[in-house]
Amino acid sequence: MKHLKQILTSEQTREADKQVIDSQSISSLELMERASTVFIDSIKDEISKSDKICICCGTGNNGGDGLAVSRILQSEGYQVATFLIKINDNLSKDCQANFDRLENVKIINSKEDLPHFAEIDIIIDAIFGSGLTRPIEGLAAEVVQAINFSKKKVLSIDVPSGMYADKLSDSEIIVKSYLTVSFQRPKLSFFFPENSIYLNKWMVADIGLDENYIQSLSSSYFLLDKSIENWAKSRQRFSHKGTYGHALIIAGSYGKMGAAVLASKACLRSGVGLISTYVPKVGYNIMQTSIPEAMCLTDECEHFITRIPSISIYNAIGIGPGIGQNPESKEALELLLKNANQPLVIDADAINILAGDEKLKKLIPDNSVLTPHPKELERLVGSWKNSEERLQKQIEFAKKHTCIVVLKDAYTSICDTNGNIYFNTSGNAGMATGGSGDVLTGIITGLLAQSYDPLFAALIGVYFHGKAGDDAAKIKGQNALIASDIIEHLRIGE
Repeated sequence: MKHLKQILTSEQTREADKQVIDSQSISSLELMERASTVFIDSIKDEISKSDKICICCGTGNNGGDGLAVSRILQSEGYQVATFLIKINDNLSKDCQANFDRLENVKIINSKEDLPHFAEIDIIIDAIFGSGLTRPIEGLAAEVVQAINFSKKKVLSIDVPSGMYADKLSDSEIIVKSYLTVSFQRPKLSFFFPENSIYLNKWMVADIGLDENYIQSLSSSYFLLDKSIENWAKSRQRFSHKGTYGHALIIAGSYGKMGAAVLASKACLRSGVGLISTYVPKVGYNIMQTSIPEAMCLTDECEHFITRIPSISIYNAIGIGPGIGQNPESKEALELLLKNANQPLVIDADAINILAGDEKLKKLIPDNSVLTPHPKELERLVGSWKNSEERLQKQIEFAKKHTCIVVLKDAYTSICDTNGNIYFNTSGNAGMATGGSGDVLTGIITGLLAQSYDPLFAALIGVYFHGKAGDDAAKIKGQNALIASDIIEHLRIGE
């Protein structure tokens, strides 16, 4: 998916560094100076000239960045104390060059040489960079633990020291950073939930690497950001409701009709031309009064779904929100899986039903979109020991069943049928509220009905769902955010 930014490995980042050094005829030291200047520009809102700033540097290139940052900040009038941790006797070439250009660097040879962090306002972490592949030990570990114990505001250069870039770390000795400024791309490890305690927030700073070269590299991981907005279709003046598809939502049961209402409203807000919602009899009045724009079909059963309506007229179908797991509802799901020729979104209880029946899993139509939260995914694929293994299980399921798996989380990950992963960057913690997933189901179903490719529908739906949550949180606040607010702030492609 070359339209979206690729997430690079640490090795690929080094390749991109070398490529820009060669193509622009600059030295690695000049690129380090550029990166250090960009880092400073990125943290200006976090520091002031009245702050006492301490920079802790290692002996590699990340330490070289820190030494350059110290020199530049001092030249601009900031109060900076610089410390070099003697992790080993040999500094990298560029680290040595920046060390030689800076006066009054204090050397930390032992625990007794540690800075008095209690007297410091800001700590800049430049101990280890993205190339780290083993746990921090010895003196460096003591420095990291002292930094964390100080509870000061920590700003990390490229990656919190101790965190691996490409996988989960096998140690908990990692700097707890308030802000991490990652060069050119975020690291894959930023998207693992276990690392959230070390990443209060992060941002990406462009240091001028060649984007065409980066995008030519091979990657299975991509960043879902605002560039997806360009993929949303514009409505044509000479069009009508039939132009934008007819969606069917199968949802609801006694006590859970809100799920059907939310999914249907969100489907309408996605831009679909027509929507029909199939509910148990108990939901008829609720649907007719809550959503006058929707057509309502009812099952013969009062309290839950027992069958499916004729589906030939629909362009896309979403099933699962609030349907429960009654055996007759399972039969209805099986009937749908066997007979649907149109794109499907499978969510909530429909996923829970699938999870308990291997034969049903084999019936999942190609390119269906499944939207589990972590617990639903666990029921579907089995348990995992960490989020890295969870990601692999998500990939394996998507490839095995030729479907798209949308794992709803802080950074929702969308896995396509080839095993590529797209991490979403919109959304906030306020969206962890009942009904938010039902809204997403409605959005994606509506996009499918408008003839979006299933992967594009999932990517666009997830991003704009999160963006609507962000816009709603600006007004309501995260604590007060509810699913209906997301629908009210949904604006796809506008």
